[in-house]
Amino acid sequence: MLSVNDLSMQFGPSVLFSRVDLQFTAGNCYGIIGANGAGKSTFIKILSGELEPTGGSVVLAPKKRMSVLKQNQSLYDDCVVLDTVIMGNQRLYDCGKEKDAIYEKEDFSDEDGIRAAELEEEFAELGGWEAESDAGRILQGLGIPVELHGQFMRELDPRLKVKVLLAQALFGHPDVILLDEPTNNLDLQSVVWLEDFLMDYEGTVLVVSHDRYFLNNVCTHIVDIDYGKIKMYVGNYDFWYESSQLIQKLLRDQNKRAEQKIQELQTFIARFSANRSKSRQATSRRKLLDKITVEELPASGRRYPWVGFKADREPGKDRLFVTDISKSVDGVKLLDNVSFIVGKEDKIAVIGRNELAVTMLFQILMGLEEPDSGTVKWGASISPAYFPKDHNDYFDSFDEDLIEWMRQFSEDKRESYLRTFLGRMLFSGDDVYKPAKVLSGGEKVRCMLSRMMLSGANFLVLDQPTNHLDLESIAALNNGLEAFRYNILFSCHDHQLTQTVANRIIEIREDGGINDRLCTYDEYMDLIHE
Repeated sequence: MLSVNDLSMQFGPSVLFSRVDLQFTAGNCYGIIGANGAGKSTFIKILSGELEPTGGSVVLAPKKRMSVLKQNQSLYDDCVVLDTVIMGNQRLYDCGKEKDAIYEKEDFSDEDGIRAAELEEEFAELGGWEAESDAGRILQGLGIPVELHGQFMRELDPRLKVKVLLAQALFGHPDVILLDEPTNNLDLQSVVWLEDFLMDYEGTVLVVSHDRYFLNNVCTHIVDIDYGKIKMYVGNYDFWYESSQLIQKLLRDQNKRAEQKIQELQTFIARFSANRSKSRQATSRRKLLDKITVEELPASGRRYPWVGFKADREPGKDRLFVTDISKSVDGVKLLDNVSFIVGKEDKIAVIGRNELAVTMLFQILMGLEEPDSGTVKWGASISPAYFPKDHNDYFDSFDEDLIEWMRQFSEDKRESYLRTFLGRMLFSGDDVYKPAKVLSGGEKVRCMLSRMMLSGANFLVLDQPTNHLDLESIAALNNGLEAFRYNILFSCHDHQLTQTVANRIIEIREDGGINDRLCTYDEYMDLIHE
């Protein structure tokens, strides 16, 4: 279906990957993974034809159609939502428009009739008569209601635009689908729908994602970009991860044995090289020593931060009481008489299609917004720390470096301490003197998590903390939240983190009310699908 032959890519002296040969076949889904900067998005752009490789070629089988998830949200601002989706099969869309234009002519000629008949036949072969219903079904599956299908793209919230562009990439039964971070900004229900869609899809899918659960569910193969190479492995993400860890261990053990043997030979040579009776043995061992090399492990681009939250004091019995909270914005009811009590053992995932409602709830809890009615009461011994979904204000107006940014949140002001702390979060060397305002999205998230760790809080509130993080950082955050002894209230797109951290689910319904269940996320999803 799609082949990569002797592919290489470099930017100046920096080589992303070289001599890559891969075959992608129908009926399989390939998860593309690698550390930030390894070249995942670049690889997708090369496959789609958006970028020219330094060397080699990409070949799509004849008469096969490729569809790509576009990243430019403003590209279709002047188009209607439903038309934007149908443009996923551009030939079908153009065929329909040309056909309609001919029928609208006042001076309809014989030539027009012949052309219209040709277009009608092609339109039918391309599935044109089912196009609007197919596009609508995909949009509804991704959580975009019918009443928005006739609106212009420019009128949509940016998070809905992302869903429309994803629907466009899935529309029209393409032979190859290329998806770069398709689960970004999708609510958990939409991710489940996308998983089902891709698992039933008969073509070829290549997907870049930081969602481990998503990769495990949909992928038949993993394509790993690391060590300056691209290698393909059969199996899902967990199978790849466990296999790669085993290989690394075997290599380390092999190197350790080689080092021990070299040490023994060097000791023998040092002891006996001056002894005439042993000199022949020493010479033979020196020759053997020359043949033994310690194989260095390839320098992986993967780095794992350290995430750990330690409370300065033990919380008391009372944690958090939310009573009859209601909130409307611009006439839209986001929260309607929301009440719940946080108990001693609760780690709560807040979910819902309307992420504005989730964020508003967190902002009200943290005193950043006032409810229209209702009350929030924190326990006297509770010290909460908040990770806001939009945290750019913490950085955009700060003109100094990362050391100074961290210093404002730390009781220990010593640079040596701050450097050590930043090193755990993958800021080393001169990185700590980088201006805070120029950090990438993932770097800002790691800084905000560091701020929470420095706070000594005994109650954590996190709104989408995995956005912009790579797989390694998400795994570290997952471990840190699992290990935290006290309360957590969070929203998250990562299924695995939600499943492994939460023991209680609060869903904010579209009417602003809530469903509250003491269970894991998987148990909750099973419950609502019964």
